[in-house]
Amino acid sequence: MLYQMYSSKMYGVCLRYSENADDANDILQEGFIKVYKNINKFRSEGSFEGWIRRIFINTSIEHFRKKIKFNNISEIHENTIEDESIDVFNSLSAKDIIKAIDQLSPGYKTVFNMHVIEGYSHKEIADILDITEGTSKSQLARAKGILKKILATSISNSKK
Repeated sequence: MLYQMYSSKMYGVCLRYSENADDANDILQEGFIKVYKNINKFRSEGSFEGWIRRIFINTSIEHFRKKIKFNNISEIHENTIEDESIDVFNSLSAKDIIKAIDQLSPGYKTVFNMHVIEGYSHKEIADILDITEGTSKSQLARAKGILKKILATSISNSKK
């Protein structure tokens, strides 16, 4: 019953952090094993779904860490999307955006998801991934720059 209630939502989390559906399925299975083994540790201090989500995010990150090693990159300032660019992005569907995020390298994708989607601070990301805050900021800035190019190309192709 637990699997039926949460598997589709948690699969979405796994997919955001993985490179393909096979990896996402492995993470999903591993995550549910952790949920079942640790269900007695849930302290009812927040939502049960939030607790499960945290397990899946951590499991996804652990899976990622096994596959990829970050290179420390010197800190650069975050790129920002200009206000006029935001109007252009309103014409994109969620599928277009997800497809663009999936084109990011694993390092960029992980930091982007953790910061933008999950709301982690750069300090939290640095601690979890064992990188510097500067590397986290750099990875995010570069991810945003790449996404901007991918989405701009997607928009110009759709106008043709």
